[in-house]
Amino acid sequence: MNLNLRPMTAAMLSSGLLLGVPPASANPCAPRANAPMQLAQNPCAAKKNPCAAKNPCAAKNPCGAGGVNPNLVTRPAGSKPFAGNKAELVALGEKLWSDTKLSSNGLSCVTCHQGNNAFNASFAKPYPHLVAMADDQSKLKRITMEQMVQFCMVVPMAAKPLAWDSRELAALTAYTGVVQMGFTKTGAKNPCSAKNPCAAKNPCAARNPCAARKK
Repeated sequence: MNLNLRPMTAAMLSSGLLLGVPPASANPCAPRANAPMQLAQNPCAAKKNPCAAKNPCAAKNPCGAGGVNPNLVTRPAGSKPFAGNKAELVALGEKLWSDTKLSSNGLSCVTCHQGNNAFNASFAKPYPHLVAMADDQSKLKRITMEQMVQFCMVVPMAAKPLAWDSRELAALTAYTGVVQMGFTKTGAKNPCSAKNPCAAKNPCAARNPCAARKK
């Protein structure tokens, strides 16, 4: 039998059968003929936003005004901070900066502050200084860097303040100092640095701080 395979081969190539590609009729995402498009039932719809569960600017904003007892974030009289090697504390603080186990809601310091995001311009100033979140919720006009760490533990991260003599508090405070130095040098040039999710007027309603900023 002498068959001309060229027309048959061409048909198989065009249909995708020769390449192992299923025809359009087998594609669950292909639109059906004469059928209206139904986006809600699209089996190829994008997956749920992985940042949604960790978005500090969600409808229930953990940075919103709720009132914080200033005693929670104020070092008790007579207490002393943990004393240790500064380099070791900074190294530990860097690890804790992204540790979600410190919070009760899955947040960590880096959730809000990745790439110097969500810092007020005043973060570049030497502590103690005025921090809007602490002023709004605790009427504290000036706070130390250590107090700011504790405030972030209580408010955005919805946890108890760290023990005042703990290695963790000393480590986070030490590493925050390193972050501050980097912010002082580059924060003014960062277009996202002023997007503070913990400000009294939440600017995050229209923008997710977890989304990567692409240039």
